[in-house]
Amino acid sequence: MDLVTPNIGLVFWTTVCFAILIFILGKYAWKPILAAISEREKSIESALSMAEAAKEEMARLTSENEELLKQARAERDLILKEARKMKDQIVAEAKDSAQAEGARMIERARIEIDNQKAIAMADVKNQVATLSLEIAEKVLRKQFEDQKKQDALVADLLKEVKLK
Repeated sequence: MDLVTPNIGLVFWTTVCFAILIFILGKYAWKPILAAISEREKSIESALSMAEAAKEEMARLTSENEELLKQARAERDLILKEARKMKDQIVAEAKDSAQAEGARMIERARIEIDNQKAIAMADVKNQVATLSLEIAEKVLRKQFEDQKKQDALVADLLKEVKLK
């Protein structure tokens, strides 16, 4: 049982060695270890606060980005709307211009047709009149070869003419 019960000298020297060890560790090891732990704790807190700040900054940037995207979409929609409006206006103007030009061309063609028709009718009338005169002349020559027939025709015509 001697092995289980410690001797007083052994306990004393163990206590003295332990106290010296605690003193040396306290003087040279614990302060740097505690300082390192404290510094590590501060750096972790700093990193956490920086991470939180970065998270807030990311949230703010994301919000700004979304707002910029909304503005860009609104501007795009406005530009597209204006482009469609301008396209419709240009198409309408072109259509109106084409219709006006078509109407002018039709009117010019109608006038030209009327003029050509009048010229053709005058030409036909002249030809008919010329032919009629030639035929009448031939008929009258044949008929008036005799003087009695001429006198009878003049008398008939005088009877038909009434003075007003």
